[in-house]
Amino acid sequence: MLTVDFDRLGLKPGDRVLDMGAGAGRHSFEMYRRGADVVAFDMDADELESVQNLFVAMKEAGEVPEGAEADVKQGDALALPFGDGEFDRIVAAEVLEHIHADVDAIKELVRVLRPGGTLAISVPRWLPEVINWKLSDDYHNAEGGHIRIYTDHELIDKVTKAGRFNDGTPGDAMIYQGKDYAHGLHSPYWWIKCAVGVDNDAHPLAKAYHKLLVWEIMKQPTALKLAGKVLDPLIGKSMVLYFTKPAAAAATATGDAAEVAQSA
Repeated sequence: MLTVDFDRLGLKPGDRVLDMGAGAGRHSFEMYRRGADVVAFDMDADELESVQNLFVAMKEAGEVPEGAEADVKQGDALALPFGDGEFDRIVAAEVLEHIHADVDAIKELVRVLRPGGTLAISVPRWLPEVINWKLSDDYHNAEGGHIRIYTDHELIDKVTKAGRFNDGTPGDAMIYQGKDYAHGLHSPYWWIKCAVGVDNDAHPLAKAYHKLLVWEIMKQPTALKLAGKVLDPLIGKSMVLYFTKPAAAAATATGDAAEVAQSA
């Protein structure tokens, strides 16, 4: 079940890609299949072990193009263990809503993205998420749960300002490229869960809707695909924002350095 549109991200074979907050690895696996060199990054060692095992299985089964590489890395989103401009593409799917210091995490994403690179960030969409919070305190008060609800304007503002210098000058200010919505069929499921109890998986309505979602994911029937296309822009559970780091930033820095050298 993918949230990010990799064509819109500009993903190409050979791109070095960071999946920040990779979780169970759903986006990492697809990017690996497309020939990218993937680093699945997360703080959960158990999740990463499972992801690494599947990376190995995919390679052994011949499911990835020749030359593609994949690895896992455990760490803190607020202090990414990577060099400046190391990645061509970055995906941060459904992770920022869990992080208290989200601006610091965003700054780290911008730092490790190369000039000219692209970033996709997905978070729960405002309206479906507000309904969940209104229906159930348990939905968001769980350990490691959601701590904020983003509007598109708030998140766009935080990301586009993340590359600015401390004095507020532009620096490598990110450029917003647009947004999508995804998983329209999933919002009603979570509304049901929040209404009957988030842990009440045995409730007949929750159980029946879960079967529908499993059918959607496993079989991808045409009827549900069409329903998803209609519902995604209306009540899609996830909002996906796309950004580019200006290539001109690197060129300007290089030109300034050369000018200084000539005047010395």
